[in-house]
Amino acid sequence: MRMVLCGMLLAAPLTAATCDSLGALKLANTRITAAQVVAAGAFAPAAAPQIGQAPADYKKLPAFCRVQGVIQPSADSHIEFEVWLPASGWNGRYEGLGNGGFAGSIDYGGLADSVANGYAVSATDTGHQGNPIDARWALGHPEKVTDFAYRAIHETAGQAKAVIRAFYGNAPRHAYFSSCSNGGREALMEAQRYPADYDGILAGAPANYWTHLLASASAEIQFLNNPATLIPAAKLPAIQAATLAACDAQDGVKDGIINDPPRCRFDPSVLLCKGGDAASCLTAPQVASLQKIYDGAHESGGKPIFPGRVPGGELGPNGWGTWVTGPAPGTSLMFGFGTGFFGNMVFENAAWDYRTFQTDRDTKVADDKLARTLNATDPDLTRFRGRGGKLIVYHGWNDPAISPLNSIDYVRSVQAKMGGQQTNGFVRLFLAPGVAHCAQGPGPDNFGQNTVAPAPPQHSISKALEDWVEKGTKPDKIIATKYKSDTDPSSGVARTRPLCPYPQVARYGGSGSTDDAASFACVAPR
Repeated sequence: MRMVLCGMLLAAPLTAATCDSLGALKLANTRITAAQVVAAGAFAPAAAPQIGQAPADYKKLPAFCRVQGVIQPSADSHIEFEVWLPASGWNGRYEGLGNGGFAGSIDYGGLADSVANGYAVSATDTGHQGNPIDARWALGHPEKVTDFAYRAIHETAGQAKAVIRAFYGNAPRHAYFSSCSNGGREALMEAQRYPADYDGILAGAPANYWTHLLASASAEIQFLNNPATLIPAAKLPAIQAATLAACDAQDGVKDGIINDPPRCRFDPSVLLCKGGDAASCLTAPQVASLQKIYDGAHESGGKPIFPGRVPGGELGPNGWGTWVTGPAPGTSLMFGFGTGFFGNMVFENAAWDYRTFQTDRDTKVADDKLARTLNATDPDLTRFRGRGGKLIVYHGWNDPAISPLNSIDYVRSVQAKMGGQQTNGFVRLFLAPGVAHCAQGPGPDNFGQNTVAPAPPQHSISKALEDWVEKGTKPDKIIATKYKSDTDPSSGVARTRPLCPYPQVARYGGSGSTDDAASFACVAPR
């Protein structure tokens, strides 16, 4: 009887605290630096959003309790985090947010979206402040690299749940994590290392094979920054026109999108200049460079290091001109990430020169030193599955930063480890034709991946995940929308298209508008 009574007392809800009193909350290795109620519409961020972070209309925010703190799990750790808690109307859910690039800031736009929709939500800078393309913070700071790799996200989840329970007197009913790119790596890291942190995880375009992704980038920037083999951004329109001419109509719909890129057999040699060099063609060295981009990096013996890009996403505001070629040599985002990683994390040499990179040797050095810390490639998700966790991975087929083939490789590795039937019971992969890195591109790129706003689960991958966790409803398709003006629904709908669970693809039925998702069905690939 005594043991039963003790258990009943432990399970009883706590008395809810005031927001101000949370400043005195005692948490392991953590210092609460501020806790205050923010009046409706009164919040203003101190800085503009970083790359990958969306702006928000803070004037529309409801009142909320803002808790700021610092977690220090090591002597060299300084993990800043925030927890935002709706002052009223909490929906009982907690959402953790991730980070793009090398992190370095808190995603206020994401915090605002979640708290406006009734979620208690947390975000962290992962232990350092700075531009997400700048990795100089890592030089000589292995503990900060560990914080960035996985520790900060896990620690923030634990402390956020403690803050939530103190404020509301109850723990959240369900916990979700959502992010893209490096945040997708963080998402998979949570499922693999800390399966009890979250019930549902949404991993977008995950950079989970971190050491090989940036080894591949380093091999690539060598030939893309050599005057003889570089591909100028001015030639990207010709490259994309050629890929679309070869493969756009393969699905029976000519719409500027390659629906199933693995079926595309594009030969870069069709672009070889017949006369002099011009923007409409490629020189022989440029043809070889283009083929390397599609092939991905390989060891000298032929073993792949990381999958190559697929045809169709060369042009656009979030295309190769930003990520691959850059507007000029040495300006692409992958140049920044590759040199930042090897210079500051692998070799810990601020003067490291990318021209000294040797693929076989330096990929091994990166793996030996940092694979166990940074890579989220473990296919054994038994513990996550065992506690009822659900994982959805999504990836744009036009992604110029991280090959969507990498996401396929990871999901296949889970199937090989755990069995196809078991994996299908808790993992889904959705590939989005015509969508670039996390969003944008010519394809329908709005499918609830960046918001938890109320929407039918058929139109929101976030809500589909919640339904899967809370109701057991497996998502069989997600309707993606392309608005006439970027992410603005008020501009009107330009096109909708179903996203299908891999390996299914969307196939046009032969009648109805090709801009209407209802004209397509999810079917097995040919």
